[in-house]
Amino acid sequence: MSAPGASATEVPALTPWRLAEIAAALIALDGAAFGGVSLRGPAGPVREAWLARLSALRGGERSLRMPAGIGDARLLGGLDLTATLAMGRPVAERGLLAEADGGVLLVAMAERVEAATAAKLCAVLDAGAVTVERDGIALTVPSRFSIVALDEGIAADERPAAAMTDRLALRLDLTALSHREIEAPVFDAQTIAAARDRVAATIDDETIACLCTAALALGIGSTRTALQAVKVARLAAALSGRDVVSPEDAALAAALVLAPRATQLPAPSEEADDQEQEPEPEQQAQPDSPPSDSEDQAAEPPRDLDDMVLEAAKAAIPAGLLAQLLAASGRTQARAAGRAGQFQKAARRGRIVGSKAGDLRGGARLDVVETLRAAAPWQRLRRSEAAMAGRSGLIVRREDFRIARYKQRSETATLFVVDASGSSALERLAEAKGAVRLLLAECYVRRDEVALIAFRKAQADLVLPPTRSLVAAERALAALPGGGATPLAIAIQAASALADAVRRKGRTPALVFMTDGRANIDAEGKPGRGKAQADALMAARGLRGAGLTAILIDTSPQPQPQAAELAAAMGGRYLPLPQADAAGVSRAVGAALSVAL
Repeated sequence: MSAPGASATEVPALTPWRLAEIAAALIALDGAAFGGVSLRGPAGPVREAWLARLSALRGGERSLRMPAGIGDARLLGGLDLTATLAMGRPVAERGLLAEADGGVLLVAMAERVEAATAAKLCAVLDAGAVTVERDGIALTVPSRFSIVALDEGIAADERPAAAMTDRLALRLDLTALSHREIEAPVFDAQTIAAARDRVAATIDDETIACLCTAALALGIGSTRTALQAVKVARLAAALSGRDVVSPEDAALAAALVLAPRATQLPAPSEEADDQEQEPEPEQQAQPDSPPSDSEDQAAEPPRDLDDMVLEAAKAAIPAGLLAQLLAASGRTQARAAGRAGQFQKAARRGRIVGSKAGDLRGGARLDVVETLRAAAPWQRLRRSEAAMAGRSGLIVRREDFRIARYKQRSETATLFVVDASGSSALERLAEAKGAVRLLLAECYVRRDEVALIAFRKAQADLVLPPTRSLVAAERALAALPGGGATPLAIAIQAASALADAVRRKGRTPALVFMTDGRANIDAEGKPGRGKAQADALMAARGLRGAGLTAILIDTSPQPQPQAAELAAAMGGRYLPLPQADAAGVSRAVGAALSVAL
C-alpha cells in the first residue's frame, strides 16, 4: 500500500514515520472532522519534528496550548473581572476553546488532565460550540477545532481520559521511534490547500460496510470508531487527489483508526481455507485444457476489499498491543484514580479544584478572585445605593463570599494476605517477607503503608498492622510460624475487615493474596474441602461487592484452577508465580497495582 500524495503517483511505503506524517496531513486538512490525534511519546526530537511537520502543513499557523491544570474560567470563558469592575456591568471573556476555533489545540500532559476537564472538552467537540452560563453570563460561541493530545505517560495506567481519546480518531505512538527514522516530507502546505477543494470525496455503501465489518472483526464495538474511519477515508481520498474513496483509502483508514483500537485478531475465513484445500470440480475434470488469456483473467478475481482492509489493519497493529490488553483484562471494576490513592475532599489541604458559596467559619479559606467575580456584576446597583448613604468603593457582601474547595490524594495501604499453611509455608513466607521489605523501601516515596495477615489452622492473624516502619516489620516477620490447614474464607473476611478499617482512616486499600486457593477449613472453622471452597468463593464475591482492589498470586508449583476461580470471584488480577522470589513478587505486585489502582 502506498501513502497518499498530491496526485495518484506512488510514494514511499508506509513506515511508522510515514504513517505519522499522513496523520499530520489529515489533521492539517480537516482535523476537526474526526476530532484529532492522541500522540503518545516523551518530549524529544521525534515529537518536536512531528509537531513542526504539522505546523508546516498548516502554513505556519500557531497552535494553542492547553495546560493540564487549566481552570474553567480560562478554558470556557466567563466574566472578565477587570472590565466588569471598570464598567459596572457583566462583561464576557472568551475562553481558550473559543480562541481555538478553526485551529489546533495542543493538550499538554494529556494523561494528567482531570476527568471533569476532559468532559468539558468532549462536550465542545460534540456540539461544535462553547456554551457558558455562569457569573451572570449566558452565551454560546461557535468553536470547531482539532485536538493533539500529548500523552507523556510512562506507566501502563498513565493514559488520557477514555472519553477524550474515544473522540480522537487517530492514535500514534512515537515512543519507539528514533530521530534517525525521520524521513523527508512528502506533503507540503500547497498539497493541503489543493486537497481542501476535494474534502467532499464520496464513499459508496460497500466501502462503509467493509470498514464496519473490519471494526467488528477487530473487536471494536463502538460505532463512533467506524464513523471516524469513514471520515478519515474520505479525507485520505482528497489528499490523494481522488473524488471517490478507493480501496487504498479505506485500507489506510483502517490502519490509522481501527488498528490502534484492536482488541482481537480477526478470525480466519473458513471459506478461504476450504477453497485452498479443495480444488474446483471443473479444474479436476479438465486438467489438460490450457486456459486462454480471458480465462486467466476470469480465474483471478480482483482482490477482496474486506481482506485488503483487514490485512492493512493487522499490519498496523502495534507490537504487544494484544498482550497488553489481555494483561489488563483482569482489572477490578471499582478502581481508584491513581497509584497514590483516591481523590478525597479536604478542607484546607491539597489542590484547589474550584469554589462554592459559603462563609469563613470552620477554618475555610476565602477564594478572593471568585468572590470578586460574584460581586462585580452588582457594583453599579450597589454603588447607587451606597452613594445615597455617602459611601464609595467596591462593595462586597456576605452572599458574595466564595470558599475554596480542595482535593488531595489519599495514602495507599497494601495489605498482604499470606497462606501460612502446608509443608511449603516456610518458602512462601520467605517470599512474602522479602516482598514486604522491598515494598517498605518505596513507602517513603509513595507515602503508602504495608500490612500482613497470615492464616493457618483455623484462624487468620494480623501479624503486621499497617505501617511504614521497617523495624516493626522485621520484628513481626521474624517469628512468623507456618504449617496447618487452610482457612481461606476466614482470611478473606479478616482482610475485608482490615481494608474497611483502612478506608475509614482515609486511605486506599489494595489486597494482595498469596495462596494456592485450595481451602479446607470453612467460615465456621470446621474441616471440609467442599464447604470451605464454597465459603471462600462467597467471601471473595463480598470483596468484589465492596469495590476493593485485589490481586491473587498463585504460589502452588503448578497454576491451580481453584486460585484462578477465586481471583475471578474477587474481580481481581490472577498472577501464577510458582517460582517467584521476593524481588519477582515485589515487581509483579508493583506492576499490578500500577494498573489496578
